[in-house]
Amino acid sequence: MARYRESTCRLCRRENLKLFLKGERCYTEKCAFERRNYAPGQHGQNRTKATDYGLRLREKQKVKRIYGLLEKQFRNTFERAERQKGITGENLLVLLERRLDNTVYRMGFANSRNEARQLVRHGHFLVNQSKVNIPSYFVKPGDVIEPTEKSKKMVRIMEALEGVARRGVPSWLELDKEQMRGTVKAIPTRQDIDFPVQEKLIVELYSK
Repeated sequence: MARYRESTCRLCRRENLKLFLKGERCYTEKCAFERRNYAPGQHGQNRTKATDYGLRLREKQKVKRIYGLLEKQFRNTFERAERQKGITGENLLVLLERRLDNTVYRMGFANSRNEARQLVRHGHFLVNQSKVNIPSYFVKPGDVIEPTEKSKKMVRIMEALEGVARRGVPSWLELDKEQMRGTVKAIPTRQDIDFPVQEKLIVELYSK
């Protein structure tokens, strides 16, 4: 499976936004973005004039990197959003939020989306009592998500749940911390997506 193998902290610096790609480390003074909040590379501190195309490209790259997708996965999700009724940009963000790896992260079972993707891939989670190891699986209202009985004892999952209060659980999800079980209450809306993104620019980029 293709995946990004370079420094993740460079991605935050390139997008000039803390993307919380390294979990708890992003909340500490060790965060690279806090220490060097400028673009990576020898010309990172130089001021550059962004073109219209550059602005749209950066917006697309930012969302890709937040959810940890490569170009083909992201483009396929965009095309699915385009086929749905409604506003394409909002449809795209809602589909990305509904991914199982993102839902596991949002519920607090993992410290980052990358960690959540790895846990899902390795078969540590059940959806409605059935094991699902596909990170791109789209959850729907009523789905119950929980670690397997064996996985409930994993230190990584237990530590992630301890820090869930700092990250918070969005209103479209419900977490029973004691039972280590989460429920999808509704389809997420645009208002539930709390990071700064102009999805209209992504639609304009792909429409050219």
